[in-house]
Amino acid sequence: MTRVLVVDDEPQILRALRINLVARHYDVAVAADGGSALREAAEQHPDLILLDLGLPDLDGVDVIHGLRGWTSAPILVLSGRTGNHDKIEALDAGADDYVTKPFNIEELLARMRAVTRRTGMQEAELARVQVGDRVIDLTDKTVSDGVRLTPTEWHILEILLRNPGKLVSQRYLLNEVWGEKYLKESHYLRQYMAQLRRKLERDPARPAHLITEPGMGYRFVPLA
Repeated sequence: MTRVLVVDDEPQILRALRINLVARHYDVAVAADGGSALREAAEQHPDLILLDLGLPDLDGVDVIHGLRGWTSAPILVLSGRTGNHDKIEALDAGADDYVTKPFNIEELLARMRAVTRRTGMQEAELARVQVGDRVIDLTDKTVSDGVRLTPTEWHILEILLRNPGKLVSQRYLLNEVWGEKYLKESHYLRQYMAQLRRKLERDPARPAHLITEPGMGYRFVPLA
C-alpha cells in the first residue's frame, strides 16, 4: 500500500484528501505545519508527499529543502499561489510537480500516479522508451528508424525521459545542458524542443509526449 503524507494547514482540505485517498486504498498520514511535516516524514518514510506551500510556521519551499536533504520520495506541491515564480522556486527546490488550488481530485490522482510511477521505474525499463512511433534506447543512444539526434538534443531528451510525468523547469534544463551562465536563454530550449518534436512526435504541432508548460518548463508524457 502506498503511504502518502498530506501537509496542509486547512483542516477541510486535510479531511477531504484523507477521505478520498483512504477510499482509494492509500495509507495516509497528515500534518498541519512544516515542522510536523518534517517529523512525520522522518518517522513514516512516505512513498509520496502532498505539500501545501503556504504553511503557518515554515515556507513550503523550506520544507522541500529539508526533505530533499535525506529523501528522494516524490513531492507534489498543492498551493493557492498561482504565479509562475512560486512554481519554479518549488520545482528548483526539488518538487516533482505542482497542482494549483482548487484542483480536481481526478487530476490530482493522475499526477500522483505519474510521479510514483517515475520513481518506481527500473533502469532496464527506462533503457527503451517509446515516443510516438519511435523507440528511444537510452543505453545505446539510438532512435528507431535511423533518426539521428545531436548531442544537445540527446542531453535534453534524456533528462525528460528519465523523469516521466515530471515537470522539469526551464532553469534546471538550461543549467544542466548549457551551464549557469545561460539561465535566461529560454529561446535555446524552444528551438531544441521544436527540433525534437519534428523528429519524434507524430504531429509536431500538437505534441502528445514532449509537452511545454508555458513559462515554467517541459514534461515528458509516456504512453498511457
